[in-house]
Amino acid sequence: MKKLAIAVTLAAGLGIGSFAGVQAKLPPAAPMSDADKAAKAAKDAAAKAAGADQLNKAMDKAVANYKKNKGIVDPKASPATTSGRKK
Repeated sequence: MKKLAIAVTLAAGLGIGSFAGVQAKLPPAAPMSDADKAAKAAKDAAAKAAGADQLNKAMDKAVANYKKNKGIVDPKASPATTSGRKK
């Protein structure tokens, strides 16, 4: 009986502790200074430029691969389409 009481007390304590931990609020973050804001904006702009550059390179590579593997050439008109007659 004593072991059951210990187990129940432990389970209740864990439940109450986890509930209290979930409900707890963190303190607000410290406000950013103007220098920090400028540094973050510069860092974000550099990351955006690098991402755009990588995207452009990947698109160019994909287009080159598509043209190479599909054998894209200028389409030539077939005789049936140039005659103007319908069958």
